[in-house]
Amino acid sequence: MKSAIYILGLIASCTMVQSQEMKWFLSADSTRWVKMNVVAQAWMRYTSTNPGSLVENEPRSAIADIGIRRARLQFTAQVTDRALLYMQYGLNNFNAAFAVGGNRQYQAFFHDIFAEYRVTDHNEAKLGLGLTIANGLSRFSQPGIGTIMTTDVPVFAQTTVDQTDEFSRKLSATVRGQVGPIDYRFALSDPFPITSSGNSLPPISSNATFSQYGHRLQQQGYIIWQFMDQEPHTTPYMAGTYLGTRSVFNIAVGAIYQARAMWRTTPSGDTVYDPMAHIAIESFYDAPIDASGTTLSAYAGFFHTDYGKNYLRYNGIMNPATGISPQGVTPTPITGAGSAYGNAFPMFGTGNVIYAQCGLYMPHVMPGGTGLMPYVSASYASYDRLNNLACVVGNIGASWMLDGHRSKVSLDVQNRPTYGEVGAGNIERGPRRWQAIVQYQLSL
Repeated sequence: MKSAIYILGLIASCTMVQSQEMKWFLSADSTRWVKMNVVAQAWMRYTSTNPGSLVENEPRSAIADIGIRRARLQFTAQVTDRALLYMQYGLNNFNAAFAVGGNRQYQAFFHDIFAEYRVTDHNEAKLGLGLTIANGLSRFSQPGIGTIMTTDVPVFAQTTVDQTDEFSRKLSATVRGQVGPIDYRFALSDPFPITSSGNSLPPISSNATFSQYGHRLQQQGYIIWQFMDQEPHTTPYMAGTYLGTRSVFNIAVGAIYQARAMWRTTPSGDTVYDPMAHIAIESFYDAPIDASGTTLSAYAGFFHTDYGKNYLRYNGIMNPATGISPQGVTPTPITGAGSAYGNAFPMFGTGNVIYAQCGLYMPHVMPGGTGLMPYVSASYASYDRLNNLACVVGNIGASWMLDGHRSKVSLDVQNRPTYGEVGAGNIERGPRRWQAIVQYQLSL
């Protein structure tokens, strides 16, 4: 009987779930605990497709589709007062066009398996090892997707996504911490070979692509100066907006470097290896601006991305199309830049990018005392391969905060460019295209 009472008491003490989160304390002083989070983002979308797009071999100028942008199960364990384990399991970009002609039973995978030890009494220094999103360059290179303001993140800041990483995660040794107003993170990463990406690889040419020869470690660094509140430091993920619960104003610089990451050929036929070197400077503001909790969230960043001579890569988020017309498109898709059909546009390239977003969270203005957060975002990219033709992508949208980030409905409208190639290296603009998304997010 006493044993049963002891077991029931232990279970009760270990299952004291905090308000609005699944967190269980494992010690009387609350220094050891286990927490679980779940996130799901479902999309309903209408896309005006790029010229020549096919959907299961049928030419389509527009398409409506439904998909799962992200579904995640996250597990965090404070194993001792200094040691933490973070694991994340889930899937991305699951829609009807995924694996057409293959197996629709898409397998989820571990996004993160990361162990970290706090060396100092507070957060001045932590050492980590494992599969992690702790990256250099930008806060959007390691975004906490459950708290982002816009309906989706600016994916161009995840510079090697789905190429030499696992959806922006890499096997890394890290050191990060907070010293006064400085928040820093450095990583030595072991990138995956491009040959294991599952993508069709272009042949080597005079335009740089990821090298299929040799292997080098990657160095990353990111330093933030925090002028107001410090941001949380439990995991490497960085919040999109705090909805008035913090007052944050930061300036940050970041960089990524990998020697001999890219290859290309010279006019004489020799193979040349270029480094991959990216650098960014950015500023982030997220704070209440009145007593009612109205919050202004704003971000601006400048990115210099260098993937080697004339590198350019298209990307279409959860692309609803499956191919391009074999009869040809005029002008033709840019050679070696990836799939230009569906909703894709030149997202990655050697050149400069300016990205900005701004939104206003207004609590209690919607029925039932719920909140509203309208926003705008835009990117202006000048990529060498596009011959000074600017790549401008704009989004406008709003989220109805039914229960903060835990339950929200978002509407996003995007306008994007298209391009084509007339003759070798002669790039022309095509017609601009639209996309509209309704997203429902549940997060706990």
